[in-house]
This record gives sequence, structure tokens and C-alpha cells, in this order.
Amino acid sequence: MAPAGDRAGYWGPPTSTLEWCEENYVVSHYIAEFWNTVSNLIFILPPIYGAIQSYKDGLEKRYIAAYMGLMAVGLGSWCFHMTLKYEMQLLDELPMIYSCCMFVYCLYECFKHKNTVNYPLLFLLGSYSIGVTVVYLNLKQPVFHQVMYGTLVVVIVLRSVYIVMWVYPWLRGLGYTSLTLFLMGFFLWNVDNIFCERLRGLRNQLPPVVGAVTQFHAWWHILTGLGSYLHILFSLYSRTLYLKYRPRVKFLLGIWPVLLVESPKKQ
Repeated sequence: MAPAGDRAGYWGPPTSTLEWCEENYVVSHYIAEFWNTVSNLIFILPPIYGAIQSYKDGLEKRYIAAYMGLMAVGLGSWCFHMTLKYEMQLLDELPMIYSCCMFVYCLYECFKHKNTVNYPLLFLLGSYSIGVTVVYLNLKQPVFHQVMYGTLVVVIVLRSVYIVMWVYPWLRGLGYTSLTLFLMGFFLWNVDNIFCERLRGLRNQLPPVVGAVTQFHAWWHILTGLGSYLHILFSLYSRTLYLKYRPRVKFLLGIWPVLLVESPKKQ
């Protein structure tokens, strides 16, 4: 039985193993969870710009892959929350594993010669991705995916702390901002899960626009999307410093941070 407040919609009954706190098909007949869907734009648009800028700057393809991996998470999550179909859920959850593996590779290869390839690490991360995929497709337990994803996040955090503590202390602001945003998103993700019934009751008493602010899973997207984007900037900043480039952060329209890199040949 659908939770109170849910409606029937274009994509039919949900088949996913997860449903979130946002009421289904309330805003649009064609989008199951409207706010959880459109909030994925933060995963999609900034990484496109970042990938194009990295290509123009002649940076290593691994960082273009990291941006595109983040974009893939956003596209998959968009499809999942729009339809609440199991197949689309996999397009959301599995790219989270794959993109995090890309982040791990980039971060742990920051202090190597340019264009070197760490085949053992690639094999390890590839095996991890394949193993998680095979087990998850058979197990179909979201908690398994969440633990495997969380493990990768911990690995990334430990490496990031090492860099800001002992290698580039002046990058603490960028590194800690990325981590703080992610933790804030994780906190709201838990609030959304634990207090869902209360949140739904509150939204019934509020105007729709005000009630949208209480869609904490959408805030999870916004905060973790921004945190993940800033993490790529942090990783790329560390890498280009090591290669003796001249990276600098620029704010588009005075708001959105992007990284511009001047190669040694241009200095």
C-alpha cells in the first residue's frame, strides 16, 4: 500500500526497493518525486563545465572521467526519482560506487609523475566495483550498497585529511568545506528517513513552496552534489600543484567555484 499522500502517476506503481519521504506525483503527473528529481541538476550541470574546462586546460583524462562519473550519478538519480523503477534505481546507486572509485584513484595518484598509470590500484578498484555490482544485483539489499559506498567515502576522507594536514595545509578550507557539506547532507538524509511521518504531516500544514524546503532528501542531493564537486576541485588542485602548474579558483558570476589551471609552459 502506498504511503498516505502518494498519488498514481505516469510511470505506474513503484518497483524500486527504496522509496523516499517525498510524496509521489504531487507536483507533476510525470515525475514521481519532483524535488528529489530536479535537485539532481547540481550533479549534472557543474561537472559538464568542469570536464570541458579540464579538457581545455589539457589536464589528465582521469579528472575528466571523475567529472563525468559525477554527472552519471546525477543522471541516474534523476531517472530513479522520476520513475521509482528498480532498473533506474540501479542507474543511481551503481554509478555512486563507480564514481567514488574514480575519486579514490585520482586522490591516491596525486603525487605521481604525469600520465603514469597505477595498474594494481586500477585492478583493485575495478574488482571492488565488479564485486559490489554482482553481489548487489543478487542480494538487492540497499544496506549493502550503503555500506560499500560508505567504505569508499571513508577511504577518500582519510586521504584528504592526510593531504591537508601534512602536504598542502593551505587547502584545508577547500577540503574541509567539501567534507562539511557532505556530512550536512548525510545528516539531513537521516532526518528524512527517521522522521518521515512527521515531515509529511508538517508539509500538509504548510504552503507547497514552504513545504518544499522540508524535502531533506533533495537537500542531500544539493549538499553532497556540491561537496563532491568541491572534492574534485580539491583533488585537482592538489594534483596540479604537485605538477608545478599554477591553479586558481575563479567564481563564475561571483558564486560558483571553478578551477583554472595554467601549465608551466605558459608561465
